[in-house]
Order: sequence, then structure tokens, then C-alpha cells
Amino acid sequence: MRVVSLFFLCTALASSAATAQNYPSRPIRIIVPLTQGGSNDLLARIAAERLTASLGQPAVVDNRPGGNGNIGTEFVAKSAPDGHTLLMANTSHVINSILSAKLPYDPIRDFAPVALMSSVHFALVVHPSVPAHSVKEFIALARARPGALTYASVGYGSPHHLAMELFKSMAGVDLTHVPYKGAGQFVPDLVAGEVSSVIGAINSLLPHVKAGRLRVLGIAGGRRTPLLPDTPTIAEAALPGFALDNWGGMLAPAGTPRGIIERLNAEIVGALRDPRIAERLTSQGIEVTPSTPEEFQEMMRSYALKWSGVVRAARIRIEP
Repeated sequence: MRVVSLFFLCTALASSAATAQNYPSRPIRIIVPLTQGGSNDLLARIAAERLTASLGQPAVVDNRPGGNGNIGTEFVAKSAPDGHTLLMANTSHVINSILSAKLPYDPIRDFAPVALMSSVHFALVVHPSVPAHSVKEFIALARARPGALTYASVGYGSPHHLAMELFKSMAGVDLTHVPYKGAGQFVPDLVAGEVSSVIGAINSLLPHVKAGRLRVLGIAGGRRTPLLPDTPTIAEAALPGFALDNWGGMLAPAGTPRGIIERLNAEIVGALRDPRIAERLTSQGIEVTPSTPEEFQEMMRSYALKWSGVVRAARIRIEP
């Protein structure tokens, strides 16, 4: 039995190696389940540039927004596990399963982790017409005007939505949710004053903050960002314990051969360790966090456990 088991193990390893050697045999598609313009889109395009240059086949980014990312994610989950269709996932990939028991896929079981790529700094940002210059002032204003202030998100159950729902719960305020399909859609409305606020990725908001078109009140993560060193975290400013750390990483369909996963990981991690790329991302509030597939898998499991507890404790209910 031991000899037979060893034989099949060696055969499987040899098959995986042979598959990896012949990979890719056609163009690679990286599905981004959000619109263009956000941090996930940027990360996907950096990965595509590297894979195109290194693997001898073009890698293209395919934006498929809708359903809070579920449309594009389901497409990848049901794609052939051959490394030619990948998913650029973020925090919503795990959070969606916490908030809904009816997803047509399992975020852990139906995907093979390739590499964790980044952590994106989020911040509470308001339009200058909002008469609040600190987190405490914003909370006081929201309490005085229940439901009058609005906030944007990239969809129900998105990191933006969950972060603000947690904020509402901890601060005891009522804000009106305005969902969009991506950062590329809500940022113009936020700048125009059509929506009052957002807890969103600083990389897409910072240019407008610097130009005075938006005002940042607090950093949503567990620590300050070097891009805005004088801006306190929301936890420091008003709500101890508040924190949202939004990650981005590459996934493949479950069952993708190990050899292909390892090759993709090597290329993506290599790109992230390029000082020019790291500097490009850091300058936009995106912290580079390359990992092994195993580390990424463990991070997703830990994240799901953490936010399950947060959702229950805050009694957050998401009703599309």
C-alpha cells in the first residue's frame, strides 16, 4: 500500500510539473469584480503587466462589477481550474459569506489562494460642505441630524458598507447608505457633494483631499498612514477599538494544479518586491504584503473569524 501511495503521489507531482511547464497555453484573464479606478483594479493591472512580460502570453484585466462583487467572483469559481482565469479579490470576498448564507460559491473551499498582495488604508472622508472637522464633530452632527447625512459604498456588504455600519453602531448615529458599483462611480459624486461621506480607500481619495475638494477626518485602520501622519485613527479620535484593514489578493479556482499556483505566486511576489512597484503603491496608500499561498489561506480564515464576531457584536444586518 505504501508503494502504491508513493507511486500515485509521484505521478501527481510529475503531472503538476508538466502542466506548469506548458502553462500558459492561451491568454490569462484576471477578473476584477468591481469597476475600474479602485485599488483592486490597480493591483490587477500591475499583476497583468508582470505576467504578460514573464509568461509569454498576454494577461488581461476584465472588470465585471455587480452584485457586490458576486457576479465576477462566481464566474471565476465556476471557471476551469487551469490558471487561465484568476480573481483579484479583496475583503468583500470573505465578508460576503458572513452577511449572506445564499452565495452560489464558498469563498474558501471554491478557491485556491495564490498570493496576498496588499493592505489598503481606509479613511473617513467628507465633502467640505459637511460642517465637521473631526470625527467627534461628525458624530455630533450625525446625532443632531438623524438620517440626513449620506455615505457611499461600493455595494451592500462591501468593506465601505461594513465599516460605516460598524461606525454607526459604535457611535450611535443614523446615516443613509448610497451604494455604487465601484470607487470610480462614487468619487465624482462625493467630490460634487451629491453624497456626504465615505469610509473608503485613501488611494482613490487622496488627490481630492490634497486639492481641498474633500476633507479627511480619521484613518479607519489600526494605525496611522505615513501619507497623512497628522491624521488620527478613528479609534484614537473617538471610537476606541474601531478598525478596518482592507486587503487585496489573487485567487484561482479550486483544483488549480500546485505547479501553476507556485509559478503565479513567484511572479506576483516578484513584482511586489520590485522597489519601483512598491514605491508606486505605497505613494497611493497601498501597503505591499506579499505572501505564500498558505499564509494567504490562513489570513482569510482568520479574517472571516474576526468579522463574524464583529458583525454579531455590532448586530449588523445587511438587507440588499
